[in-house]
Amino acid sequence: MNVQDSWEKALKATKIMRPRAQNLQTFSDTNLSYIFLSKALVNAGDTIVRKGEVLVEKPAIVLPDNLPQFEGFDFGKGFDFNQDTVTNFLLVRGVSFPSMRYNNKTHILDVYDGHIDKAVAYYSDELQRKEDVSAGLIVGTEDCWQFSVMIFICMQVARSANNDIRELFEYFRKRK
Repeated sequence: MNVQDSWEKALKATKIMRPRAQNLQTFSDTNLSYIFLSKALVNAGDTIVRKGEVLVEKPAIVLPDNLPQFEGFDFGKGFDFNQDTVTNFLLVRGVSFPSMRYNNKTHILDVYDGHIDKAVAYYSDELQRKEDVSAGLIVGTEDCWQFSVMIFICMQVARSANNDIRELFEYFRKRK
């Protein structure tokens, strides 16, 4: 599948069932935990569960605008494109991420014995019981999970923007 088809498929299929309640950190790194669910491609009626986190690192040096660095997303495995192709593809289409490093780590890849609706209910309830406000719950397709996680990250960055602006103004006000 080419990058355009993968992106469009992910845009159509991705649903953020439960966004992260906490904002991203304005002045430090943020771990964005997620649970990604998709219909199993092999065993109909089962659900693939991918638990991981993306470390959104603040840059140590000043980077050019719109030059995010994506690591650990496994582009190139099963795709006819690589990470540079994805970055250029997003840039050309006006999809911009802040110039930070986004380092994905998948901790668990498992199968839930049940339909995806049942898995969504189970993991939503689990996050609620644990009062986990730092993890998000995402549904998408397994063959485009990388783009679904990127969509989740983009949504979290956008949700945090107002808070970041307030904190930056407060930071500069205190410095005077």
